[in-house]
Amino acid sequence: MPLPKIDEVRNLTDEELGEQIVAVKRDLFQLRLKQATGQGEIKPHQFKHLKHRQSQLLMIERQRQLAQTQESQTPVEDK
Repeated sequence: MPLPKIDEVRNLTDEELGEQIVAVKRDLFQLRLKQATGQGEIKPHQFKHLKHRQSQLLMIERQRQLAQTQESQTPVEDK
């Protein structure tokens, strides 16, 4: 399974982005729980993929937050 692409994340709306962040955090928790309790077969690359996806989602969320603050702080010039 290849690592997720950043372009997929950039096309998400803010609401979908938030839902994806929660879903990835939940998946990571479930994976850690399975590893700790010894349930099922855990493959190490699953952690890498989920952490990578989480970092992509959080990065795009932060970029959007910064873009919003810059737009609101830009002074309006009078003509």
